[in-house]
Amino acid sequence: MDMHTEDQNMEDVMDAPMDMGTSYPPPQTFQQVNNTQATNTSTPSVLTELDRLYEQMRAVVVGAQNREPFRDIPVKVHIRRPDRDSWAYMGRGIVSQEISGQSSRVVVRAASSHKILTVFGEGAALQAERRGNFVVIGCVEGGRVVSWSLNALNNSETVRLLASIELACYACKQAMADPAMHSAFRRRVARVIKDDRRRRHKRRKDQDSMVAAFARTGLGEEEALEPNQGSPPPAEPVPIPAPVAMPVPEPAPVPGDMFTGYPPQQ
Repeated sequence: MDMHTEDQNMEDVMDAPMDMGTSYPPPQTFQQVNNTQATNTSTPSVLTELDRLYEQMRAVVVGAQNREPFRDIPVKVHIRRPDRDSWAYMGRGIVSQEISGQSSRVVVRAASSHKILTVFGEGAALQAERRGNFVVIGCVEGGRVVSWSLNALNNSETVRLLASIELACYACKQAMADPAMHSAFRRRVARVIKDDRRRRHKRRKDQDSMVAAFARTGLGEEEALEPNQGSPPPAEPVPIPAPVAMPVPEPAPVPGDMFTGYPPQQ
């Protein structure tokens, strides 16, 4: 009887640390966890991790914009149309950022008439580059490229302008939801712009070579030296006759002692 009691006490001592180190939640806790999982599975609009990151990023951006509103940026606007090698001056413009919900867009208006010149929105097929105080935006429209050049006043305005365009056009939901597709889209846009730049440089090189070849022939100098065959010959000068000496008339005599004029000849 005493041995059986000692064995039972020994088993209680060995099992005590195991019981103390293990914590089992009450049955009610398991039931709450199961109910939560069932609710999340049945809800169709469950946010994924990328969606949550996207919402957090948008919240940070909107919060910063609410603290410091976007200031309009004065710029000089140039445009290079498709299949053109030279820039055309469009005048002075004002760049502003418009926010609609969780998306934003950059609007370029004319400074005098406030007419909208162009708009850069989310998911646009464009590529923005900084060149000094210029921000050059290449927009792909089908297979053609339209380039815009925005010249800011100083370095800080240029950096702020480039950041606003990148925020409005690059920080889209596709970049968070499907990074592979977004990267392929950006590479395709960059390739189209690069091909257009290569064709433009080739056209300019061909034009320069044609001008140099024409200058080596000397045709322009010969045409300048030779008289024009189609023009009439110059008219002969008209001779001017020599002046003819005219006799001076003698004054008539006046009766009486008074005489006017020259003295009488003896």
